[in-house]
This record gives sequence, C-alpha cells and structure tokens, in this order.
Amino acid sequence: MKSPVHVAVTGAAGQIGYSLLFRIASGQLLGPDQPVILRLIEIEPGMKALEGVVMELQDCAFPLLKGIVPTSDLAEGFDSASWALLVGSVPRKAGMERGDLLGINGKIFTAQGKAIQDNAASDIRTLVVGNPCNTNCLIAMNNAPDVPKDRWFAMTRLDENRAKTQLALKAGVDVDSVKKLAIWGNHSSTMYPNYFDATIGGDPVPSVITDGAWFADSFIPTVQQRGAAIIKARGLSSAASAANAAIDTVRSLTTPTAEDDFFSVAVHSNGEYGIEPGLIYSFPMRSDGSTSSVVEGLAIGDFSSEKIKATEAELLEEKSLVSDLLP
Repeated sequence: MKSPVHVAVTGAAGQIGYSLLFRIASGQLLGPDQPVILRLIEIEPGMKALEGVVMELQDCAFPLLKGIVPTSDLAEGFDSASWALLVGSVPRKAGMERGDLLGINGKIFTAQGKAIQDNAASDIRTLVVGNPCNTNCLIAMNNAPDVPKDRWFAMTRLDENRAKTQLALKAGVDVDSVKKLAIWGNHSSTMYPNYFDATIGGDPVPSVITDGAWFADSFIPTVQQRGAAIIKARGLSSAASAANAAIDTVRSLTTPTAEDDFFSVAVHSNGEYGIEPGLIYSFPMRSDGSTSSVVEGLAIGDFSSEKIKATEAELLEEKSLVSDLLP
C-alpha cells in the first residue's frame, strides 16, 4: 500500500467541494491504488456544514480515505499537502465591479499562497478553481515565491469540456472523438476555444463541420457564455461539471498525454506564443505524467491571433488591478 497523499481543498462545504470530495476519496483524482488524507478548509461560518460533509464521507467507508482534517485554519489545512485545490472564492454579486471582486478574492488568495509556502509538502502542486481563477492563481503564486512556478495551475478544463461537447453535438459524434481542442487565455467571456487545431475522428474540425459561420456566431459565444446560461437555467453556478473538470485536470497533469491529443490548463507564461511572461494563461498542454509543458509550434492564423491577444489584454488589465497584492 502506498503512503497516503494529503489533498487540501478550500471551500470544502460549498457546492463544487461537495461534488468533488467524494470523487477524490473514491480514487478518481489520484488513482485507484493511491490512499488520500483530505484536509478540508472552510471559513468559520461554513464549519457546521462541513461537519455534515465529514459525516457523509465517513459513512461512505471509502477504503482509500485514510483521514479527514476539517479546519478553518490555513496552516493546519495546507499542512503536508501535496495537492491543493483552491475551490472557495467570493462570487460576483449584483452591482459588483470586476475590480471589486478581484480585490476581495485577492486578499483570500494572498493568505492562501503564504500558507501554502509555509506549510505544504515540498512537492505541492496547486490547482485554482475559484474565480476569477487565472488572477487568483497569479496572486497566490506570487505570495509563495519559494514554490516553483510550474507547480501552479488555473482551471480552464471546464471550458474545454464544454467546447468538445458542442463540437460533438454539431458533428453528431461521440465526445471522445474530439481531440486537440485547447482553450487559450482567461477563464472568462474572452476565452478562446481554438477549433482550428482540433480534430474529430482524426480529421481537422473545419473539414468535418463545414458551416464556417457557425463557429463565430454560435460555437464561440456558446462556450464563452455557458456558465452564465447555466446560472440562468438552474439559478446556481456550475458545480458538478466544475468538480468533474478539476478531476480531469489533475488526471491530465499526472497521466501521460496521448500522442494525438493535448489538454487545456492555465499556467505561468514564459512568453510562449508571444504572451506576456508572468501571466497565468491557458495554453494547449501535454504531460509526461510528472511534468507538463506548453505545446509549441502550432500555426496561429489572423483570426486566432486576434482572439488570443484579446484574452491576454484582459489578463493584463486584471493584473494591473491587483498589482498591490503581487510582491
């Protein structure tokens, strides 16, 4: 039996956390032979609800779950963690400007970054799910300067999954036949689902779906606005699909990528494709099972270039709004 891996989850009693924890405990995050200890972090008002979540986890009798640490203390929560899933964040409310949201969440992720640096295991890797996830990740990363920058990720896999599904529905195929669909940039309404490099059944998407106007008029707006559409439909933001995308992201980062595919996650830019170094930007990625890297050498046409630069501009604006939180 392997030694247990400590997995820290913030916002553990929230909707996404509730959808996520049971899948981690069952082995879907790190594999069916990897024991885990869950370190569940909540704000003080959420601790009563978290108590109930802990009871349910216990009642599932998961063989791989070797311990549960519920806490509102960041130092205790991130102690010995090899994976940190930063799910909890303050949602945007009516009348709130983007800068207001960034400022509120910025303080939260400043504290979490410092706690990760001071308490997590030496092999810590962090996936930020709580929105605005790219810039929240940027803040946490900059407040943990001793943690290598290639250990920080922000989730755009939900956008990738949404985009693959839209292509599959349009083409009338199973979703697993869609490959190489990458999300570029920010997890926001400016994200760019680049269908030019994607394939369906091994063939380029534009040769399978020949309705060129559909991509600009329907596909891209649907993917960009899918979160808002779900809120309008169910009165609540995406939860189960977000949790599923977090699982998918970690699996992709820890499993060798198939030769005919890549995946999406936002990472620290080193200037790939001319993107401003230092931003947390989503690229097409590949993994060898232990380290991941940006897929380079893709041909970027004028249409894609315009979209890629537009989402970069938004991230630069967000960075300027939180500059006081970046040591």
